[in-house]
Amino acid sequence: MELEFKKIGLEDRELFLPYLKRLNSRSSETTFANLFLWSRQYPTGYTRIGDTLVVRSLDEEVFAFPMGGNNLKAVVDVLTEYERERGNLLAFHCVTPEQYALLEEQFPGRFQVKYDRDYADYVYDAEKLANLSGKKYHGKKNHVNRFFKTYPDWSYESVTADNVEECFQMALLWRRENGCEEDEEKNAEMCVALNSLRLFEELKLTGGLLRVRGEVVAFTIGEPACDDTFVVHIEKARADVEGAYTVINQQFVSHEVAGKYKYVNREDDVGTEGLRKAKLSYHPEFLVEKGYVTEEEKR
Repeated sequence: MELEFKKIGLEDRELFLPYLKRLNSRSSETTFANLFLWSRQYPTGYTRIGDTLVVRSLDEEVFAFPMGGNNLKAVVDVLTEYERERGNLLAFHCVTPEQYALLEEQFPGRFQVKYDRDYADYVYDAEKLANLSGKKYHGKKNHVNRFFKTYPDWSYESVTADNVEECFQMALLWRRENGCEEDEEKNAEMCVALNSLRLFEELKLTGGLLRVRGEVVAFTIGEPACDDTFVVHIEKARADVEGAYTVINQQFVSHEVAGKYKYVNREDDVGTEGLRKAKLSYHPEFLVEKGYVTEEEKR
């Protein structure tokens, strides 16, 4: 059996959006910009099987959960045959518990899943991040107020075609100051960040920036994952401006997200201790677990 997998291109955005909408997942991976931008780093292709869109890693024999169709069993049967002919067992990555339940319903006992805490997305209540009210957020509120007092000339702006280049230049500075060229993972992340700014309008992203003394000191970029959840993909701030990360987080959600979306997905912590501590300090409502699904080998 042959399936032709086409590399994801910018021109495929309108094709993907209806499938992603029907998938209706809060996972950070299931947005078009995320799929497109990371496919430059880790080659990814897609094909259509009936009314379903299937995305596959072109470097590995692993698929994303099928998108948008009404016949999961038929699609999985096709993918199973495709993999069998290549001597492989079928595997899916970044599968949520809800998606795994659908597989288990159609194929009882055939698949197993292994969740990885390092790649679970942190999801927060948007109003709580915007207002930082209550005892739990007392420390964050103090950081914000200290920033306002220290930098009385601060300002917030939505990212537009008129100021996105300033964010790009700040990102280049951040890359130089954080040793990204010597770290493969950091460099890949910064390539994605720079490309998201370069293609900001084409990808129809939403962003916000923070200025101090007229200079951009922080920016953030994201897009909707589904009707009730907005994903923050990129957030960078200058280390020499104390409180910039806390303030860009609060201001961005306040101006761009709260009132439009119930939840904010701030992605995973990739197992980094400091990042995990920082994300937990904002008190997530829940985590979106994602697992690696494989077929049970017959004995």
